[in-house]
Amino acid sequence: MVNRKELDPDSGPMAAYGARMRRLREEQGWTQEELADRTGYSSKHISGVETGSRPATLKFSGVVDAAFGLTGTDRSFDRECRQVRHGVLLEGFPEYVHQERRAVELRLFEIGIIPGLLQTPEYAQALAASSVARGSITEDQAAQRLAFLVERQQILEQQRPPMLFVVMDESCIRHLVGGPDVMAAQLDRLVVLAARPYTVIQVAPFVLGERRSLNRPVTLASLPDRSVLSYAESQAQGNLERESGPVASTLTLYHQLVAESLSQADTAAMIREVRKGML
Repeated sequence: MVNRKELDPDSGPMAAYGARMRRLREEQGWTQEELADRTGYSSKHISGVETGSRPATLKFSGVVDAAFGLTGTDRSFDRECRQVRHGVLLEGFPEYVHQERRAVELRLFEIGIIPGLLQTPEYAQALAASSVARGSITEDQAAQRLAFLVERQQILEQQRPPMLFVVMDESCIRHLVGGPDVMAAQLDRLVVLAARPYTVIQVAPFVLGERRSLNRPVTLASLPDRSVLSYAESQAQGNLERESGPVASTLTLYHQLVAESLSQADTAAMIREVRKGML
């Protein structure tokens, strides 16, 4: 076929969506124009979704399901679209999570709260309940957020989990979330995780002051081909960076932070000391 663009389903959730739609279309023997006729969308729109240059919507997914006979099934595009969109998540975050599942190494830096991958259910519930109380999300959205977090955390329970390096600002372990009992259990969880062979947890203490090289939460994911992606969030959206220059700069800052932070043994001692204050 002339000008046929090769698709890489592993490049992101919308790419996987588009690649599956193309595969099913071709299995039916339909051209893009024929699928367009069956859905009421233009062939240009169909092409854009297939190549990942145009985002799929729930409305679009519904008519595509009708065309392929997938409405209400586990293989529906509506279901896939909802998983990708996950309305309670920042734009850009589902794209990062797709890469997180492929990662062989993860490096995290967090300020103020325990990173999601390390949160206990009770700690995560307290954060979600606070968002509901502020009117930021609904109770249903909070439940979706918690379910999504549980799903993410499964990567740590794999037979061969990714190597996980975590640096937390001291505020993470001193910021009381959910009350003393919830926080105590969360701190206990950190000590347990730190003892695992695939996990390294460090605290960047307050005394670092201006020597703390990062001033916003950052995530770095190393993929099987050894490429590295960085992910950071603003108030409105998340940004996944693939360009080698900016990512290398962030990685350098992360390594500088690691060098200045407490050792894992000293981190565990600090966590236990803070834990005593919860009794």
